[in-house]
Amino acid sequence: MAKLILSMDGLVLKEIPLTKERTTIGRKPHNDIQIDNLAVSGEHAVIVTILNDSFLEDLGSTNGTVVNGNPIKKHFLQNNDVVELGKYKLKFVGESAATVGAEKADFEKTMVLRPAAMKAAAEQAKAMTGSSPPQAAAGAVRATASQQAVASATAAGIADKDPRPVPAPAARPAQPLGAIQLLSGANAGKELELSKPLTTLGKPGVGVAVLTRRPQGYFITHVEGANRPAVNGQQIGAAPHALKDHDVIELAGVKMEFFLKA
Repeated sequence: MAKLILSMDGLVLKEIPLTKERTTIGRKPHNDIQIDNLAVSGEHAVIVTILNDSFLEDLGSTNGTVVNGNPIKKHFLQNNDVVELGKYKLKFVGESAATVGAEKADFEKTMVLRPAAMKAAAEQAKAMTGSSPPQAAAGAVRATASQQAVASATAAGIADKDPRPVPAPAARPAQPLGAIQLLSGANAGKELELSKPLTTLGKPGVGVAVLTRRPQGYFITHVEGANRPAVNGQQIGAAPHALKDHDVIELAGVKMEFFLKA
């Protein structure tokens, strides 16, 4: 689970796990993360967490939100990002950090085991050096190592009697750019390209949703409001909803069409 580490002047104050889909930051007491400092606005910023992804958005604060020394409006949080709010700092620790550490440990363990499997081949080659030229001994090492590798693969059930070259994976085609066109309301007919990782839609206090751009496509997720967004007339659930070309979205009384650009 991703978390934030709150600190001031290098002193860690507390750790905040990102268990909610929407985590608010501000000076007022109703915020999930309250920072009682005049440099922080009453409702300063929000972090939206969808599955393993977290997005930070400044809520029009007076002094702005800074990530890694750069002012931002919206930002896709990555491991070890540092959010600066006046004298306070929030360090983002992503969920993937622990996974990477585990994978590294597994890799190192495998590297330790492999040389042990080659020991018998080296000893056999050493015994042959008294009656065979160095080239023959070297060939024996390679042959024995190859035999042991095949034996290990066969024992694991992965050996192929007639090995064939594995074709290289086909390159993934570029993801088409998505966009929405407003179908109702004062701005009917206007289009908005969805080129950013996160796009917030709706009216605060009425209904808010986020559109996220992922490698698998575009998804819409309900963030706040009594009524969830509807896609093609059906309200979406709590989980992110995958969008298809020409889906019609209704949010906070406004209809819009999602489509993919050629």
